[in-house]
Formats: sequence, C-alpha cells, structure tokens
Amino acid sequence: MAGLNIIKNPLSEMSLEELWQLFPIILREHNLDYCSWYSQEKDALLAVVGTQNIVRIHHIGSTAVPGMIAKPIIDILMEIEDNCDVNNLKSRLCAAGWLLMNDETKPDLKLAFNKGYTKEGFSDRVFHLHVRCAGDGDEPYFRDYLIDHPETAAKYGSLKEKLKEKYEHDRDAYTTAKSEFILHCSILAKREYHNKYATPVSN
Repeated sequence: MAGLNIIKNPLSEMSLEELWQLFPIILREHNLDYCSWYSQEKDALLAVVGTQNIVRIHHIGSTAVPGMIAKPIIDILMEIEDNCDVNNLKSRLCAAGWLLMNDETKPDLKLAFNKGYTKEGFSDRVFHLHVRCAGDGDEPYFRDYLIDHPETAAKYGSLKEKLKEKYEHDRDAYTTAKSEFILHCSILAKREYHNKYATPVSN
C-alpha cells in the first residue's frame, strides 16, 4: 500500500483473531439477487476504472453458481491490460471506497480489495474484488465447472458446510482446506473447456 493516500479504517487496528470473530464464516442458501448485485457493482467499477484498462470482468465464487450454498459475499475478478497503470488503478478504487487488502506485484499481479466490512460487522452487501492480469486465474474455470456439473457442486457444498463447522472463526484455514478440491476441479475444467479464458477477449 506504499505511496497511496488511504483513509485509515478502524478494522486495520484489529488483530486477525478479532477480525475473524467479527466476520465469521457464514453460509447461506443461494440468493437470486446475487446476479443483480454483481451487475450493479460491475457498472460502478467500469465507471471508476474506465473500460480502456479492463479486459474482462467476471462474477466468480459460489454466489455465481445458481443454487449453490455460499458465503453472502460477491466475488469479482477484474482482468486488466498488462500496461495498465496499477498505482492509478489502486488510487481510483480506494477513493471509491474499496479497501486494499493484498498488494502483490511479484512474481504475478495479485491485488485484493473488499467493501462492506464495518466495525459493527458485515454490511447488507459485501464484495471482494480480485485484480489480475488477463488470463491469470482459475476462478472462471472452476465456476463454469460447478455450473455444468451439479454433482460436483453438491460435493463442494457439503465440503464447505463441514469446513464451516470446523473453521467458523479461521478464514485462512477454511480457504486452505478447500484448495485441493478447487485445484482438482480447475484442472479438469481447463481440459474440458480448452483453456477458453487463456486468450484475452474484448469485454
């Protein structure tokens, strides 16, 4: 976050354990409003960042899979041009109310922002924004695979429910415990879909 004028957030003063207590793992049945929430946020992002910097924007994660049990958090993947001014991008997003949570540029660009976290807990709508270079990410493949393979989606839902009981207040452990399942499905998906997201296309 060096070099950015970011307004201090009260959450930044909390320990990781305090944050996990305030923001536990919550799983809910699929909400039909998730799609419209994503669409509205996508339009807002395009207005803030500008279409010239963006290759594609995806609704990813379990909220993008119809019928899937999920954390009520909209995950968005923004794929940007290689020559995008990343510092300017970060400044624009932070000024628009996004909180920069991860700022990794090497070996690959991995930025993570969130919106909807308050000192009182979750807001009505919560968003995670993942920023990567175009073609760098398995999430769209995994999403498509779950949509096209309901039996796999059901297994994933069961896995998440089991892990939620074990790691309700440890988000890192919850995420790590899902990684093997996600990686396996992503490998299968890339074969099935012939790496269709590897070559950037116009948004």
